Amino acid sequence: MLEFLIQRAAISVVTLCVISLVVFTGVRMIPGDPARVMAGTDADAAGIEEIRAKYGLNDPIPVQYLRWAGLALQGDLGRSIRTRDPVLKTVAQKLPITLELACFSLLIAVGIAIPAGVLAAVRRNTVWDILASGASLCGVSIPNFWLGIVLILFFSVRLGWLPASGFVPFWENPVANLQRMLMPSFVLGTALAAVLMRQTRNSMIEVLSADYIRTAYGKGLAGRVVVFRHAVRNSLIPVVTILGLQIGALMSGAVVTEQIFVVPGFGRLIVEAVFTRDYPLVQGVVLITASSYVLINLLVDVSYSILDPRIRIGGSAQ
Repeated sequence: MLEFLIQRAAISVVTLCVISLVVFTGVRMIPGDPARVMAGTDADAAGIEEIRAKYGLNDPIPVQYLRWAGLALQGDLGRSIRTRDPVLKTVAQKLPITLELACFSLLIAVGIAIPAGVLAAVRRNTVWDILASGASLCGVSIPNFWLGIVLILFFSVRLGWLPASGFVPFWENPVANLQRMLMPSFVLGTALAAVLMRQTRNSMIEVLSADYIRTAYGKGLAGRVVVFRHAVRNSLIPVVTILGLQIGALMSGAVVTEQIFVVPGFGRLIVEAVFTRDYPLVQGVVLITASSYVLINLLVDVSYSILDPRIRIGGSAQ
């Protein structure tokens, strides 16, 4: 296990280095001049040039990258050009909001997808299978922005049950927090549930046709025992793989949903940073997002051996 973790750590470091280089270079290809944004519309050429010199924007890109990477290794991701706050402080304020949204979305997705996928596989080619597959197709096909607007019109405008937008920290008012997070979590969770349900169904069908499942039935075990003790656990391995990738997608892909429900999370932060040419903030957000992807993939690999003891940490069967 130690050897595996060392190998993965080395691969992760190389991956993050490549990502940081690509992002650092790509951000500087965004049209616009951050020095002009900082200086304002009334600034003269001398003032703009002074800002460029102050922040090293006139230096060659390799020099800028090495300077930024050296500070990042020390835990300093720089300061936001727009707000002048440290990037880590800004991320620390926004990241918990998106994490909360992602966790609620994940709970909704798993609560819908796993039971529906198992039921569709066990009752294959019945009305339950057709209903589950149809619901999955709708979940994949419906755009998040459309579903979000429909939920606001119905539950907020017409019924008045839930607030249409905004955010309240959980520690200030738990009820108000849950009311405001319910609709955006449902929008993200249903899309994720559609993907997980189809994967769960397909994996369960494959497992249910295996020889050891037929042997279990032949020994006279009850259907519930065979399904939940033997089939479900082994069918979750590919589902966990998809789930790990989707968790990373929830962290970085909630931009549209956060914009619709005015949730001040990670997604809105990266959009605002791109529009204002805030180089340090964009680089810091992308680096942290990439690090979360790497960590989640590592946890997914480790979880394989927990779900199926026959699988070694290295990924081969015993």
